[in-house]
Amino acid sequence: MGWYAGEVYGEDVSYSMIAYLLSIIIGGYRLFQTGLKNLLHLRFDMKTLMTVAIIGAAFIGEWGEGAAVVILFAISEVLESYSMDKARQSIRSLMDIAPKEALVRRGSQELMVAVDDIQIGDIMIVKPGQKLAMDGIVVKGNSTVNQAAITGESVPADKIVGDEVFAGTLNEEGLLEIEVTKHADDTTIAKIIHLVEEAQGERAPSQAFVDRFAKYYTPIIMLVALGVAVVPPLLFQASWSEWIYQGLAVLVVGCPCALVISTPVSIVTAIGNAARNGVLIKGGIHLEETGALKAIAFDKTGTLTKGKPAVTDFIAIGKMPGDEMLKIIAAMESNSQHPLAGAIVRDVEQRNLDYLSVEIEEFSSLTGKGIKGKFNNSLYYIGNPGLFNELNPNLIKDSLRVEILRLQEEGKTVMVVGTDHEIAALIAVADEVRESSKEVITKLHKLGIKKTIMLTGDNQATANAIGSHVGVTDIQAELLPQDKLDFIKKLRDKYDKVGMVGDGVNDAPALASSTVGIAMGGAGTDTALETADIALMADDLTKLPFTVKLSRSTLRIIKQNITFSIGIKLLALLLVIPGWLTLWIAIFADMGATLLVTLNSLRLMRVKDKE
Repeated sequence: MGWYAGEVYGEDVSYSMIAYLLSIIIGGYRLFQTGLKNLLHLRFDMKTLMTVAIIGAAFIGEWGEGAAVVILFAISEVLESYSMDKARQSIRSLMDIAPKEALVRRGSQELMVAVDDIQIGDIMIVKPGQKLAMDGIVVKGNSTVNQAAITGESVPADKIVGDEVFAGTLNEEGLLEIEVTKHADDTTIAKIIHLVEEAQGERAPSQAFVDRFAKYYTPIIMLVALGVAVVPPLLFQASWSEWIYQGLAVLVVGCPCALVISTPVSIVTAIGNAARNGVLIKGGIHLEETGALKAIAFDKTGTLTKGKPAVTDFIAIGKMPGDEMLKIIAAMESNSQHPLAGAIVRDVEQRNLDYLSVEIEEFSSLTGKGIKGKFNNSLYYIGNPGLFNELNPNLIKDSLRVEILRLQEEGKTVMVVGTDHEIAALIAVADEVRESSKEVITKLHKLGIKKTIMLTGDNQATANAIGSHVGVTDIQAELLPQDKLDFIKKLRDKYDKVGMVGDGVNDAPALASSTVGIAMGGAGTDTALETADIALMADDLTKLPFTVKLSRSTLRIIKQNITFSIGIKLLALLLVIPGWLTLWIAIFADMGATLLVTLNSLRLMRVKDKE
């Protein structure tokens, strides 16, 4: 084995040496630029190690192996770049999803306008089969719109006048006229792309650990390599050429390529997969923290429930047929501003009952109690049981009181309908529980979440009814926003890692105080996108177990990658003891580990929403 380049004899060998030298210079130009600069500034990273190893290989005449190190390092860089691009392609596809121009009506003219020139208030015309270029509100027409790109929902959403629509979604059926509400840079899709790109560039805790590790590891490897190269020849009269070669092999095998890439490629892949499934994760730290959650608190209204009251029970008691009674009730309630009035009117409309033809006279509201109005010369009241106790203490019979109490214990608001001498009907209204809530809580418990807690400002009876139905482990009722915040702080003291799921508006303090704040319906609210660490873009709670599962898979793969990267290094370094370590083994240990770590990380693309 030659000591230096001058000992390479023969014309053919010289030609091959020149070929190797050219491949080292051409293939390693960018590597040397960074490596030599780092060496001058005493900054030690994998490029510094590689540069020293290649120069050393050339110095002892191992031109072929030096060239191989350069070529394989270049291949590993290309693989790394490819894997990062593959992980980011879900975001790139989002960028291309919204059209660059739209058909806009201005005055009596219809013209194609570039999205950057479209103004708030412009009317955008979207034909069936076209994608929406801007966010806006439907002002004319109705259709179904596929919102999968924004919310991850596979089922198209029905859109009518007054509904919000998003850029990048597909109009499937009818012609829509949409009033533009946001500039191109402020659309929901633009914000998602910006936030995900920021998130993918952010350093996660395990990545910070790797960076700190590499900072100390690199100079230690250089010292070990120096020791391997000089100690055996100096102390044991071993061959200088053989042990310098071994020292260079230590430098190559010591390169922490696989270790350095182990975390970022996993984080980028997972965040891209989440975005494709309608979950916006705003950084690697939040992705990792979600996997470590031990307790998750849920706001009740709008999270575990739909946040919109609905009629659950109607019991006709008097002689009048139920449908006739319902028409009178809806006619009276249509004059009321109370939130529960809307629920009753909606229910009667769904039954196709013509309540608008019913004439109510002398309508008035009884603050805090109910309403009253005259129909066919009879004065009807709709209100809480207390109102009828005031009208006539003997009106509500014991059997009826039992029925009212039963409905109230189920978490329903009960309204009594009747005159001052007869009870005509009972009507119960409640905030409907989401169909998915029970299944979501069950899945979270199976995933190992120890505590699921429902937080609500509602009374204890309503809270107990809903909490026991969905299966949460704890129920906290009659809470003010400040109480929710205090409760989250107590949970963090007890469980350390605590998630909070809310609508991102009323629950902002509690979301901010939790380890991971998760907002519902991020596609519709800017507040949710800004406040929360994670936003479920559709108003869909089933995305939560998927997010926890994806986070757990990411943590597991990062640990596998780090363990494998360090393990393969130690194994290869042990080959130094019997003097078996060659540059070829070193190269394949390093580049092979990088490739395996990359492929392992890309498995995160296969974590599915529904399994």
